[in-house]
Amino acid sequence: MNVLLPQWLRSEAGGGGAPAARLVDLSHPLTESVPIYPGDPEPKIFTAATVAADGYNLSHVHIGTQTGTHIDAPFHFRDEGATVDRMPLELTVGPAVIVSVRGKGAFEQITLADLEPYRARLAAGRIVLFATGWYENVGTPRFFEHPYLAAEVGQAILDAGVRTIAVDTLNADRTGGEEFPIHDMFADAGGFIAENLAGTAALDASGEPLLMLLPLNIVGCDGAPVRAVALEPAPS
Repeated sequence: MNVLLPQWLRSEAGGGGAPAARLVDLSHPLTESVPIYPGDPEPKIFTAATVAADGYNLSHVHIGTQTGTHIDAPFHFRDEGATVDRMPLELTVGPAVIVSVRGKGAFEQITLADLEPYRARLAAGRIVLFATGWYENVGTPRFFEHPYLAAEVGQAILDAGVRTIAVDTLNADRTGGEEFPIHDMFADAGGFIAENLAGTAALDASGEPLLMLLPLNIVGCDGAPVRAVALEPAPS
């Protein structure tokens, strides 16, 4: 979903209040059927109060910290790692380097060769977003057979000073695998991994939109759901 920004963020120099930017929603809708990692708590959303019975509407939401579009803190894989409430917020907002890898197949690795055209743009403060388009398989078994990052890709990103990555797949590592090298190395580096994004096809892959992955401030937890959005110049 693309949303034109309100008047207070429109360009005064563009003449007639032309929109200077747009918001692109990169989040899966949070429902009971949102895809989750196998074995994670199943989301439950139900009515707790109604206007008719109580004078107001209220819902009860029962979800895991890794439900839907979410972000992982180091504590997810390291007992000594920082929990999501203790991680610096500046790691969740920054210009995104969009690595377009839509041609990948089931369980295919994203390699250093895929990253190479973008390596000169990697730097501290940026977020690397891998756009596979795999979210389009949501609701099918194929959704869980997504491409995943080779370990050397994660290391190259960390070596460049980047501490946050995002993927539009369920997992940065291989789902169903026995090892989690990307999670391990980002946990050790004190970095963030945002997973299960959607809608990346709406982004201009040649640009560097401002990506925002603000997590819920849940104390002492391994991660949290996010409303992932990108702010990019409006089409001319």
